[in-house]
Amino acid sequence: MKNSFALLKLFLGVALVGGVSATVLPSVEAKEPVKLIYDTDMGNDIDDVFALAMIHNLEKRGEVEFLALTITKDNKYAAPYCQMVNEFYGNPNVPIGAVDKSGVTPEDGKFLRQALEAKAEDGSPMFPFFNLAEDKTEYFDSVKLLRKTLAAQPDGSVVIAQVGASTNLARLLDTKGDEFSPLDGRELAIKKVKFVSTMAGAFTNEMAGHPQQFIDQMQNHREYNIIIDLPAAQRFFAEWPTPIVASGFEIGLQVPLTPATMKNDYEYVEYHPLKKAYIDYRGLDNSQNTWDLTSILYAVRPDRGYFGVSEPGVVSVDEVGHTRLTPKADGNVRILTLSPEQKVRVQDSIEWLCSEKM
Repeated sequence: MKNSFALLKLFLGVALVGGVSATVLPSVEAKEPVKLIYDTDMGNDIDDVFALAMIHNLEKRGEVEFLALTITKDNKYAAPYCQMVNEFYGNPNVPIGAVDKSGVTPEDGKFLRQALEAKAEDGSPMFPFFNLAEDKTEYFDSVKLLRKTLAAQPDGSVVIAQVGASTNLARLLDTKGDEFSPLDGRELAIKKVKFVSTMAGAFTNEMAGHPQQFIDQMQNHREYNIIIDLPAAQRFFAEWPTPIVASGFEIGLQVPLTPATMKNDYEYVEYHPLKKAYIDYRGLDNSQNTWDLTSILYAVRPDRGYFGVSEPGVVSVDEVGHTRLTPKADGNVRILTLSPEQKVRVQDSIEWLCSEKM
């Protein structure tokens, strides 16, 4: 019994000091939350809303300070939908910016309006905490919100997760000084942005070890976030002045959200926006790739070993949207890689962070 107690004390890190027990624990330095701007094309695919849920859950854990949400999808339901999800997660005060009327992808899609207008079985609103007809939220212009948010933050502190078209960030580069900052857009980015974690492109020149059939499939893939606003994507990769880490199409393609998690892990409320989106967009018997979620995971936890990271280089975007990383010592772009072992960790982490009870 005495030996068991001694072992227990050793395990717990308990030391006897002057006859008084004192717990001796390893010193762990608390990290500051990641100051995050989420730039999304909410409404085109449901990985965007699952990525938004991850951000809220990571903020609850103290890992994120959610500064702002900016939208590149030019649809009137995109911003109210984001506000509805923010309110579901108890975070209604995140500023939201909507792209101006020359944005891309104006279509409703399969889950924005559907959720905002959804009815429960008894005919009452499915999500009664948000009434679209009575919505008084102030929605900003996306580029103005980017400038306002960046100007207010410490130098070199902001991470931008860009998971849609490059519209907003390309336009930011064109801005001049204003009431928020005398700096132009490029200068403001250099001064305030730590790095951009983007879901964009498809890359095969860093895919050694993958099956040849998979590599061949990727060779000529034109990734959606690139081609939907091709001039903006070309400009972003050619001119963005801070480090960029890109999660290519091939990364999220390997990591699915499974029907099992959708059927079992969101039952803590009667109606869950994520499950509703999944049903409307994908159907509960089908898997969903996690493209945008991989960029969020890296943006917030870049040092956890979830992914490999390539050597630096530059990314070229050709006239039809093919992307290629060319190694260059002073290049500002790196791309994520994924081993079979990392794939398991990433999938487990994403499924848990999305479905974690509020």
